[in-house]
Amino acid sequence: MKAALRLFIAFFLIPFFICSNANALDQAAEAEQKAAAQEAEKLLQQGPASIDIQDQAKLALPAETAFIPSAAAARYLRSLGNRVNEQALVGIIVPTDGKSSWLSILTVEKAGYVRDDDAKDWKADDILSNLKEGTEAANAERKQHGIPEIEVTGWAEIPKYDAATHKLVWSAIVANKDRHDASADLSVNYRTLALGRDGYLSLTMVSSLNLLQQYKPAAQQLLGAISFNDGKRYSDFNASTDHVAEYGLAALVAGVAIKKLGLFALIAAFFAKFFKVILLAVFGFGAAFKKFFTGKPKTAPAVAYAEDMPTPAPPTAVTPEAPSTPASPSRPADSH
Repeated sequence: MKAALRLFIAFFLIPFFICSNANALDQAAEAEQKAAAQEAEKLLQQGPASIDIQDQAKLALPAETAFIPSAAAARYLRSLGNRVNEQALVGIIVPTDGKSSWLSILTVEKAGYVRDDDAKDWKADDILSNLKEGTEAANAERKQHGIPEIEVTGWAEIPKYDAATHKLVWSAIVANKDRHDASADLSVNYRTLALGRDGYLSLTMVSSLNLLQQYKPAAQQLLGAISFNDGKRYSDFNASTDHVAEYGLAALVAGVAIKKLGLFALIAAFFAKFFKVILLAVFGFGAAFKKFFTGKPKTAPAVAYAEDMPTPAPPTAVTPEAPSTPASPSRPADSH
């Protein structure tokens, strides 16, 4: 199991950013960042509103939030050097109340029906151990490409699955390796998933660790605001016709978490000089949202969702009793 997971991690944790040195950004790149940010602001959809999540579901966007649609969100993320799969990216949700400091990235993963029967047997300590070991194994690849090494330091929230609603929540804490930053200087991705017939919907709230408890209700509100369309609910699954994912919930937690770790463990050198300047000059998301990006964290919050890498299926289980072999990688999505 450990060898398979290391292979899976190393395959994914290649650079999501084409530049880790702030000096490498030229004027053309800065101009594109500003243009992308301006486009995103023009296309903001203010809540309350109903947002279509492709053909899968709807999001009842709450008041005092706004939604950046897929194309504009993708352009902006790419302007920061991210590789984005527009087939998965639905958009970005931001607060507009003038005091909140978070953002949430909404995606759709049509991986097939994910069986949830292993959730009752999983062990959070085992999953965390796999996350730590797999992340360490992938650091050689990160170092080779000039990206800072990272480490998993613990759970911000252990994986929790509600079998009645088919919704999953977890959050891991990631820091720059061998640095012990204060909680105010650490960022977390608070991940909430809703399982459906064809796969799952993911809302990833990005904030600082010390503010996580304050903003968890907002994340839960967004998760609760998702309703699957008729025929797309988890309960609509038809065993005789529908595709079943090659992994269960435990492997989903490990695989997805590891796949995204690099997105919220970036050092501030890149973002502090460019991202916040452009964002704050163009977006009017409120003073507190601005403060979120104008601080001086040692570990910068990620605002990216990189997804267009080749996607092998995660291991079929994360249990010490049942070693598994990873599935063969699938072909890259043509979604550039």
